[in-house]
Amino acid sequence: MRVMLLGAGGFIGRHILVALLAAGHDVTAVVRKPGHFAAAFPKVRFLALDLAGATDVDGWRSRLAGIDYIVNAAGNLRGVEMNDVHVRMPAALYAAAKQTEVKHVVLISAISASPHAGTDYADTKLAGEDMLRSSGAAWTILRPSLVYSDGSYGGTSLLRGLASLPWLVPLPGKGVSAFTPIHAEDLARSVTLICGNTGFFGRTLEPVGPDTLDLRSLLARYRAWLRFGPARFLPLPMPVMHLLGRLGDIAGDGPISSNSLKQMIAGNAGNSQDYADAIGFAPRSLDDALGARPAEVQDRWHARLFFLAPVVRAVLILLWLVSAWVGLIHGAAATHALTHALGMPPSWDDPLRLSGSVIDLGVALLVFLDRDARWSTAVQTAVVAGYTLIIGIALPQLWLDPLGPLIKNIPILLLIAVHGATGNSR
Repeated sequence: MRVMLLGAGGFIGRHILVALLAAGHDVTAVVRKPGHFAAAFPKVRFLALDLAGATDVDGWRSRLAGIDYIVNAAGNLRGVEMNDVHVRMPAALYAAAKQTEVKHVVLISAISASPHAGTDYADTKLAGEDMLRSSGAAWTILRPSLVYSDGSYGGTSLLRGLASLPWLVPLPGKGVSAFTPIHAEDLARSVTLICGNTGFFGRTLEPVGPDTLDLRSLLARYRAWLRFGPARFLPLPMPVMHLLGRLGDIAGDGPISSNSLKQMIAGNAGNSQDYADAIGFAPRSLDDALGARPAEVQDRWHARLFFLAPVVRAVLILLWLVSAWVGLIHGAAATHALTHALGMPPSWDDPLRLSGSVIDLGVALLVFLDRDARWSTAVQTAVVAGYTLIIGIALPQLWLDPLGPLIKNIPILLLIAVHGATGNSR
């Protein structure tokens, strides 16, 4: 089969890609930037495309030449592009699929995408489902519960992060939100069985595992698997959780967002027996999956870094903001000492001090906006190293200052390096 996979670079999409290749299918993977991803899958044809802007039917018609089946695993939990990715782009894609006689379209939606969720994510996901049903193309919609794997991403990363916190494990509300989690490999296996199978045409299925667990049970299981000792829970009132979600919204990529919180409590449980009967095999349980692969040191590191990574980013932003403020308000004497040591006239004092504060403010803004920490890491390293080099040469006595104004730059550089290593959550 010749399959086009949208969202191939995502957590679920990567597992589907591997399953399709293992089943011997010819895959065209649609991703925004193939980059090193393409090198990891040399047998895959990659189509570099920003889905948010791919809303033209004619454009999709040319891209679908020779394609037999489409698997749409693209999705955004938050962001201004959500409606484009969930509704406008699929409308054009499905219209083109009908015109080019694509044999089958499989859409990965979400079990929590209900009218009662009250989120733009749920609303746009449901609109995308309706768009497919009315398109005239042969379709199947899969609405999985919480998807987990040997690694983690999104919701499962959050669970691991919460489970790894020292002393007390925060428990949103009463911890009664229900999940019927399914392993990503079982979901991907389902897609390979469904693709092109006429018995699944026109059906909406809810891929789920065999056990329904509440949030408290999930956190306890992950903490035991990570070997961090027994779970002692600290219930957090939902108003507190909603405040944390809003802070995550403002940060843009915080570990918790309003949407993820609302989707968590909207309902993620499904009928295990119905799905096993429909798909023809029994997905593995979470206990079996965790028992089959003991936690490695990388799992423990990632869990403990999950909340530390955004804290490191916040600390760096604060550091640059404070540096800009101190230089602007209290930096006159220090700047004069530097210009004097460099043999510069006093008229340079204020321009140098002001430009330094502007640079610091600019770096703070870059760290805030740079979601994958690529450019901000390089810029921060260059600025700190430049400051250290110039000041260290002009005022070498500061290396021995008891307050360590220069020696502190060494751990700051290491903190910047940690931010660069953990900044890209994908």
